[in-house]
Amino acid sequence: MLKNSILKGVFLVGLGATSYGMLATFVKLAYKENYTTAEVTSSQFIYGILGMLLINAFQKLKKKEEVIKATPTNIMHLMLAGTSLGMTSVFYYLAVKYIPVSIGIVLLMQTVWMGVLLEWFLDKKAPSVQKIVSVGIVLVGTALATNLFNKSLALDWRGILWGMLAAASFTTTMFTANRIALGISSAQRSLYMLLGGAVIVFGFSIATQVTPFNLGIFTKWGIVLALFGTIIPPILMNAGFPHTGIGLGSIVSSLELPVSVMMAFMILNETVVVTQWIGIILIILAIVIMNLNWSKK
Repeated sequence: MLKNSILKGVFLVGLGATSYGMLATFVKLAYKENYTTAEVTSSQFIYGILGMLLINAFQKLKKKEEVIKATPTNIMHLMLAGTSLGMTSVFYYLAVKYIPVSIGIVLLMQTVWMGVLLEWFLDKKAPSVQKIVSVGIVLVGTALATNLFNKSLALDWRGILWGMLAAASFTTTMFTANRIALGISSAQRSLYMLLGGAVIVFGFSIATQVTPFNLGIFTKWGIVLALFGTIIPPILMNAGFPHTGIGLGSIVSSLELPVSVMMAFMILNETVVVTQWIGIILIILAIVIMNLNWSKK
């Protein structure tokens, strides 16, 4: 019975990670149709909020008085945490505008070592040897996965900058999401974080959209981006993590990396050389090492 429960969790988390992995390719396809970053992010968050409102309403009808309501303090904290979620979307989508998706996702995975540094800074606890080794492997893997040693490859510095900023904001999102308002439902937490993120996204849209807003994004890519970016993955991962635990769940969620690269390779025809695949494998290996429990029981 326990094994079936773990397998179920692995399947749900893996499916959620796969959904996230497809996201950047859809964004790139939207860019090819001349949609702007403001249009892409705004449509995703609007549909995402509507989807989460429906899910919360359904849960309330199904459970009635059993649903624990968020307090005003919970809402404020979640919305503040959600601003980093909005920044992650804006920064990541700006990154893949200037660099290949296969490079952008590797930059986003720098959350592995950024998370270790943030934990060290906030908790005042030095990282274990296991984490230090993992960080070293991630850095080597990143050098290979971004094809850093290929002197003929010239990456746009803007893409690298936005990619690293996306990783930094995503690290903040993950760190705060695991510590704030844990007593309320995941659907409520997702909704309020999306509302906080929407403040950043809409502010960015107002500041950068110089042409008339193309409403065609809502019928073409908006629903797809919301489903694969803000609705399906959180639901599946929140359902799967209790069965897998944080360690195994984190390992399975690293599927996002190879899925994203494969999508870019097959659909966008991006070039991915052998050394890049070796780098990707090293990054996944580092995530496995970091999350495995090596102690004997």
